[in-house]
Amino acid sequence: MTSTQSSPRTLTVGLLQHACPVTATKEEVLANVAKLARAAKAQGAELIVTQELFVGSYFCQAEDAARMDLAEAIPDGPTCQYMAKLAAELDVEITASLYERRQAGLYHNTSVYFSRKGAILGRYRKMHIPDDPRFSEKYYFTPGDLGWQVVQGTKAMCGMLVCWDQWYPEAARLTALKGAELICYPTAIGWYHGETPRDAKAQREAWITMHKAHAIANGCFVIAVNRIGVEADLRFWGTSLVCDPAGQIIAEGSIDQEEVIVCTLELNAIEEIRRGWPFLRDRRIDAYQGLSQRFSDEPHA
Repeated sequence: MTSTQSSPRTLTVGLLQHACPVTATKEEVLANVAKLARAAKAQGAELIVTQELFVGSYFCQAEDAARMDLAEAIPDGPTCQYMAKLAAELDVEITASLYERRQAGLYHNTSVYFSRKGAILGRYRKMHIPDDPRFSEKYYFTPGDLGWQVVQGTKAMCGMLVCWDQWYPEAARLTALKGAELICYPTAIGWYHGETPRDAKAQREAWITMHKAHAIANGCFVIAVNRIGVEADLRFWGTSLVCDPAGQIIAEGSIDQEEVIVCTLELNAIEEIRRGWPFLRDRRIDAYQGLSQRFSDEPHA
């Protein structure tokens, strides 16, 4: 496959993978994030992506109303202000995953996209909210009401999704249809202590496969940033990764090490891949009405 585009388009991204120890203060975690962000910048990162709810431990393992005090306003909360200043200091764009306090008793799991000057270019509230043992997110988060969000960054159109969204092809597709050239998934996913090695292996591999599938089906780059470490009943599996539009993993972090993963996206590849695999062209948009139903109860032929 060849491209007729004359000038190459690239974007260098930096993924920040780290632990959030339950004993660490928010200030300590933010200081570490800033250190990692500076390291990413030094390696050429132009867009820095955080993991989900990166300023502290994953608090959704139990239902505790006091933990709702962790939510902060956007844009006036201290973490939002800190990340805005960091973006301006480093002259980079940042997408950061925050626990948003919208109003008393109304909270969201929200990603915010900061410009190189620290201005907010976009905001996405997590649409799919899980409710599983050790992932009691429905207790803490109101489902998103901003729809699918794509931000025009300096170099690329960035789709903003969050963690549990990554299991839904509809979310990736609708984000791609709004023009996303890359989709970012800040993530907090791992194994609980009682799982068998076989189940643990299957879960992590399924997670990787989903990201590769989203990249292939939509002809775009996919970025997932996951935490590491043990927190209560969960061991997070890291493996922060970047997939290209052909579904190839072009950068991948370890399972258990803090690290900065820096990768350059060759954005012209989107055009090349979509010409060879014209999935967007061949979509039968006249035949997808059933997707708006929860399930079809019509008998099978």
